Parts: sequence; structure tokens; C-alpha cells
Amino acid sequence: MSNSNRLGRYVLQKMEGESFKAYVPPHLPPIPAINLENLYPLLDKANHSLAELNGVAYSVPNVELFVYMYVRKEALLSSQIEGTQSSFSDLLLFENELKPNIEIADVEEVSNYVVAVNYGLEQIKNGFPLSLRLLREIHAKLLQGSRGSNKNPGEFRITQNWIGGTRPGNAMFVPPSPADLMDCLSDLEKFIHDKKVKLPFLVKVGLLHVQFETIHPFLDGNGRLGRLLIMLLLCENGVLTEPILYMSLYLKKHRSLYYDLLQEVRTDGSWESWLEFFLEGIYKSAQQALQMIEQLNKLFEDDLQKINTLGRAKESALLAFERFKKMPQATVSVLARELNVSMPTARVALQNLVKLGLVQEVSGKMRDKIYIYRKYLDLLQAGTEPL
Repeated sequence: MSNSNRLGRYVLQKMEGESFKAYVPPHLPPIPAINLENLYPLLDKANHSLAELNGVAYSVPNVELFVYMYVRKEALLSSQIEGTQSSFSDLLLFENELKPNIEIADVEEVSNYVVAVNYGLEQIKNGFPLSLRLLREIHAKLLQGSRGSNKNPGEFRITQNWIGGTRPGNAMFVPPSPADLMDCLSDLEKFIHDKKVKLPFLVKVGLLHVQFETIHPFLDGNGRLGRLLIMLLLCENGVLTEPILYMSLYLKKHRSLYYDLLQEVRTDGSWESWLEFFLEGIYKSAQQALQMIEQLNKLFEDDLQKINTLGRAKESALLAFERFKKMPQATVSVLARELNVSMPTARVALQNLVKLGLVQEVSGKMRDKIYIYRKYLDLLQAGTEPL
């Protein structure tokens, strides 16, 4: 059966005297319908892994702390796909009000993603539907600050954008023009909530991600928001109760193939190839998350046993340990302030954790020494090296 009905239409446009063609995608779901036969085994694997992850997540001693760090990992990875050079350590330094080693705008971009994720999920938990309005509000959080302030945060674009190249005339891909944009977005919103569509939920999520990226409704931040949309859909529909799937590690690892498959949907209508890749990514990402939960549980349990050998010094060391589980990087002054203890008490607690081999000083400075929970940080930042 021909895929020609799955292809969008090209609309001739002009910009600064140059003609180009902007692509308007067809409505969802695709016609001819998605061939699910080869996707069912992948669907079963992906669904089973997500269900297992949703159950096991609560075996972490403090699920809130786990989510707190997990969101930061996804934020970092998603931003790195777009070329941001921030590292996990840079983000933690920034959030500890310490100066990172790179351009502040890079770290600010990642920190904004954390704010955007938390805002979107909080709105959904409060019963706000996943809608164009909510996407605009999340986008405003994503682009706040120095780098995104001139890119109309929270507003759908009213000018033409493009992907690749220096202008629409030599671009790899040109999304819909502003004249067609709102019709495309209205169709997208209807498809999100269309209960008549009889497709497996993860297939629907895969379709929506591509459609959002193809529409490219904002001047900037479309890639990050499109990946965040995956998590929002999973949480809104109860597939996950917490944002504990960081698919961006898989997409970062296969970045070229990711972009190629998005483009092949537009040029060839090859949805099945994209969906095979997407479902495999869901499965592998869930498996990685399960493995990390197991490793974290063991690490915290082993280190807690070491702290229990301290005797009278155990109490302050435990308080400091709990703080390092939330943010694996601190100074004496930060620790004293956050634990509401004196500077000498915080210093002694840190010294005890150092003696046990749990944390180490990494700045080499005489004052304002920086301590990190190395084994925890190493687990968290696996795969987050800048591209």
C-alpha cells in the first residue's frame, strides 16, 4: 500500500525575495494506518518495562530525592542534544550558588529545563489538561533568562523558522508557515485528547512527538519541549506516576539516527521505522532506570552501614548524608545553612564523611572547599559528558 497519503503538502512561500517550500504535515493518525504487526513485540517489552519501573521506583529510600536528581539528568541530556556544553557538575555548582566552569547561559538553560519539567508536571497533577496553553506556559519557563529572552518565550512564532542551513532557501527542513501554524497545532491538540483513536498509547506518544517536532511551533526550544512532551504524556495518562524515564540518554547516543528518522517520516511517510526506534528507546531507557535504582539502593545501604559505625558523631553525619543524597555537592557554609547547624558542626560532619570515604574535597582551596559524594555523582552523570 502506498505511503503517499501519509505525506504532507508543500506551500510555496517567499522571504526576503527568495522562494522556498514550507511543509504542512497531514492530520494524525496516519493514513494508511500504522502497521502494528512488527511493533507488538516491542510494545510488549516497552509497556512491561514501564510498569516494572513505576513499581520499583518506590523502593528507593526517598523517591522525592531520586526524582529530584533524575529530572536534572534528563534536563542535562536533552539540552546536550541541542549542543549545550554544561556538565552535571556545572549544574550542581550553579544550583549551589557557586560559579561553574563554563558560560553561565549554558547552565542556566539546563536549570530552566528543570523548572519547566516541574511546572508542567505540577499543573497536570492539579488537573490542568495537556493543552496548547500549558505548552506555551512551559515554554515560557524553558526560555526564561538571558539566552532565550529574545526568542518570544511562551508565544507561538509569527515568523518563519527552519532547520539546518542559513535561511529557508537552503534549509534541510522548513516547518509550516505562520499562516498554517495554528491549524496544525489545533489538530495536534485534538489528537492528544481524541478518545476515538484506537492505537496503543505508546504508539500515540511516538506519533505526537514527531508531529510536534515537525510543526516546530516556537522560535527556539522545540527539541527540548518535544522531548519533554513524551514525559508529560506518560505522566498525564498514569503510565508513570513520577518523571523517572530519561529517554534523552538514548536519543543523545543515537542522535544522527534520531534526526534522520524524524526527517524520513516527513519525506517518505515511514512511521513504522520511527516507531520501532522509539519503542526500543522507551524499553532501553526504562531498563537503564531500573538498573540505576538497584545501584543507588545498594550504594545508600552500604554507606549508611558505614555511618552507623561512628557512634556519637553519627547524628550530624546522617544529616549531612541525607543532604548529599539530595544534592551530591556542597560547601561547609551551604551545609550549615541548609541543615540549620553551626559551621563547626557542619565541618565535623563533613570530616567524618571524608574519613569514611563517602565524600571527598575536590576544589583544593583553603577556603570555601567543595565536597562531593563521588560514587553517587558518578552514577548520576553516566552518559552526560557534553557532545
